[in-house]
Amino acid sequence: MPLFVIERRFADELQLDAADAAAIKAVNADAGVNWLYSFLSADRKKTYCLYEAPSADAIRAAARRAGLPADVVIEVSQLRPEAIA
Repeated sequence: MPLFVIERRFADELQLDAADAAAIKAVNADAGVNWLYSFLSADRKKTYCLYEAPSADAIRAAARRAGLPADVVIEVSQLRPEAIA
């Protein structure tokens, strides 16, 4: 399945608890989207998330349903240093 990096910008510091994460994962599952992990900026106002999804549109649709921004959605491929010959 294709990989995507999503940049999300928040007006206030992001506060996310286990219930919030479970709700996001449930919305994502309905859209066929899988949240792998996220990086949070030092000011807690941006996240950079790695997702598996059938398309960028599926990510945007899930984000809308979850009430989350999806400011930038970029399809990426994986490059690992140990895999380079």
